[in-house]
Amino acid sequence: MKAIKDTELILTAERKVYHLNITENEIADTIIIVGDKARVKQVSKHFSKIDFKIDNREFLTHTGEFGGKRISVLSTGIGTDNIDIVLNELDAVKNIDLGTRTIKEQKKSLNIIRLGTSGSLQKDIKVDTFLMATHGLGFDGLAHFYQSRNIIDEKMSNAFSVHSNWPNNLATPYIVKASKKLLEKFDGFRSGITATAPGFYAPQGRELRIKPAIHKLHEKMNTFSFEENRITNFEMETSALYFLGKALGHNTLTICAIIGNRISKTQSKDYKKTIDRLILSVLEKI
Repeated sequence: MKAIKDTELILTAERKVYHLNITENEIADTIIIVGDKARVKQVSKHFSKIDFKIDNREFLTHTGEFGGKRISVLSTGIGTDNIDIVLNELDAVKNIDLGTRTIKEQKKSLNIIRLGTSGSLQKDIKVDTFLMATHGLGFDGLAHFYQSRNIIDEKMSNAFSVHSNWPNNLATPYIVKASKKLLEKFDGFRSGITATAPGFYAPQGRELRIKPAIHKLHEKMNTFSFEENRITNFEMETSALYFLGKALGHNTLTICAIIGNRISKTQSKDYKKTIDRLILSVLEKI
């Protein structure tokens, strides 16, 4: 089998993937990902033991056990560009022989659950509640750099573009469904479409000193409906997680703590306590 070139798969001198700085035995097959490095410790403090702690750049990995199950928790930093790094390198660690740089014949499928914070786009979804993303709606454009292989829900994506009169000079929105396996496993959480923005301010409709290019973005999302699916919240990673997960054969799911409601203009008074509750709820279901 043809070896992958050094320029395409960058490894350290210890034969670890370049950004995450991990090898296969240092990462579990069930992985919780979080944006904030500090949140890794919020998760791993519940582990009965921690076997590995690897810290490189914004990527902090703790691998250990919870309830007799081997679990890793990994910080990704913010944005779909970081998710592109994390998903490709997690897959490389499991499905590419890093010694020979060749793709393994037997592929491994990972379970990757993102725990995030998010702002609600529906008045009835209150702060300090949890929301599971049935779909990721991407404004980031990352999926369009890959061959989609029928991964994107074209009908729903086109329906949103028409509904919102999406500008031609921005990346075409795309929608990808979460893993059926993980949706069933975490059944019981409130759910909806999670929109993924390529930034925190204008891409999420915020105005400080520069006006956003899209007028009434929240209203365009708040009023969208397709086959009883509605857009419920805004964050910055899910669309890329779902697209790359499905493209690489992994199960992916995002569950967010709602720490603000963009419609009612309310904000959580103690979001860290809400995140703690979310972490325990997810660990117990894993």
